[in-house]
Amino acid sequence: MEVKDIIDLSTIKTNMNASSKEEAIQELAEVLLQNEYITDINGFLKDIYEREAVGQTGIGNYIAIPHGKSAAVKKIGVAIGINRSEIPWETLDGNGVKGIILFAVGNEQGGSQNHLKILTLFARKLGNDDVIEKMLQSTNAEDVQAALCN
Repeated sequence: MEVKDIIDLSTIKTNMNASSKEEAIQELAEVLLQNEYITDINGFLKDIYEREAVGQTGIGNYIAIPHGKSAAVKKIGVAIGINRSEIPWETLDGNGVKGIILFAVGNEQGGSQNHLKILTLFARKLGNDDVIEKMLQSTNAEDVQAALCN
């Protein structure tokens, strides 16, 4: 499994205008619902916020990776959002967030392994400052995909 296998252009939103973490997560969850990655937005959001309560998902460098395993997930995927302005978020470096990668992973058997695989794949990419810079400057889904897949 590679990042390119998980990224779906139809679940990438650039030029988001969310003013809070909750707005951003809601907007990206709606994208996952519209594209049939999840079946129940409320159940999915509940599971995401349960994970958010455990520890911060802002990894620094203006990036957050909200995630959690959920029975509402129909198929594994991610929704990626690039926000126009910095959103207040609990982060490792104290900065806000402009890039959000919302993971959709089921809690069925094997869900934990898939969850860790996807987190690891994206962590490798997001450990590169050039990748993050290109991703945050993206104005369309293809640019986001190129930043994360090249």
